[in-house]
Amino acid sequence: QPAVFLHSVISALCMGDDFKPEMTAGHSLGEFSALVAASALSFEDGLKLVYARAMAMQKACEIQPSTMAAIIALSDEKVEEICASVNAEGEVCVPANYNCPGQIVITGKTDAVEEAAAKLKEAGARRTIMLNVSGPFHSAMLATAGKELGKVLEGVTLHELKIPYVTNVTAEYVEDPAETKALLEKQISSSVRWQQSVENMIRQGVDTFIEIGPGRTLAGFMRKIDRNVKVYNIQTVEDAEKVCQELV
Repeated sequence: QPAVFLHSVISALCMGDDFKPEMTAGHSLGEFSALVAASALSFEDGLKLVYARAMAMQKACEIQPSTMAAIIALSDEKVEEICASVNAEGEVCVPANYNCPGQIVITGKTDAVEEAAAKLKEAGARRTIMLNVSGPFHSAMLATAGKELGKVLEGVTLHELKIPYVTNVTAEYVEDPAETKALLEKQISSSVRWQQSVENMIRQGVDTFIEIGPGRTLAGFMRKIDRNVKVYNIQTVEDAEKVCQELV
């Protein structure tokens, strides 16, 4: 997590002082680099929080066998319905990431996720892909990790956001630093509402998105959320220079 955070922040800095985004958002871990870009969080505090978050999540993941699975080409409502049917004895399988139309990742106890994946396949999912992870990320099983991060957040100053920021937890804008802290703590055990966040930004008039950091995953999601918007991807200094020449 610290490595991804470092890469994302450095890539953003490569855009130069003339590049000024009108709003920011980040997918899961990306929220922390997004808050640095929005001048709400210092780089030093961001790195401290990301490290604490990683250690707390690892600790929580070691408590019991757990995993995640990507569900392809099935409605949100059907995924939620089948996850609920598996949760008769407690919240053991839930949607973790609403990534884009036709792709939801579910998370929870390994046996529960496997049961839900089988039921979702029967219900018409084109594919169900078990992910090579060992944690129930973005589920209530990580609530203890959120509380540990909350303790670290108490010693960190979050400044007033100079740039609008959209949170994963509600897919809405957040302006109050105290509310932002509470949402960062809650985010660890809440679904990432990425598709809804992007759709909200588009409704507000955003027509150009720049994915900053390793990989092109979010750019791929964008093509499925709305093909009418422009999407750029920055992973290297050369990428940053090219995008800046076009946009600034």
